[in-house]
Amino acid sequence: MSNKNKITIQHGALVCDESKLRGEITIGANSIIHPSAVIYAESGPIIIGDHCIIEEKAKIIHRVPFDRADKTTTPALIIGSNNVFEVDCTVEACQIGDNNVFEPKCFVGSKVTISDGCVIGAGCSVTEEEIIPKNTVIYGGNHMRREAFDKPAVQHGQMETLKKVLPGYHRLKKPTEPPPQ
Repeated sequence: MSNKNKITIQHGALVCDESKLRGEITIGANSIIHPSAVIYAESGPIIIGDHCIIEEKAKIIHRVPFDRADKTTTPALIIGSNNVFEVDCTVEACQIGDNNVFEPKCFVGSKVTISDGCVIGAGCSVTEEEIIPKNTVIYGGNHMRREAFDKPAVQHGQMETLKKVLPGYHRLKKPTEPPPQ
């Protein structure tokens, strides 16, 4: 991949200038990228859906697994809508659905596909090649699993607060996409 950055910011997204963005990245409408968040599109584009929150020191990295046979083409890392990446999580998943929560200090490897409505608990890691089923919660020191009764709540209140507070304390990157008509 070339060293050229191509950052596309949809209308309504708040992206702090202090965030670290590298590669071809599209940030969906009304998503919020905190200062010191890291998003690196090393192996191909990253497309982040609408209404996602990526907190401080959260890392989203798109890279090809070392043992992958076909390294010539890499699909985009598509991240669905309403996902929350909490402080200091590291996510390298090959695909992420909608309405997931990645809690602090969790790690998701590059061979993992995350479905919809999943929670990867604080300090938990998922590294083996697998598809995490819908509404799975991974928690505890032994990385136990269970099915959630409900999907994680959408963070409307947190998003509204951040939209009011962040512009007062941080410089923001300007949207590159015009508002919808």
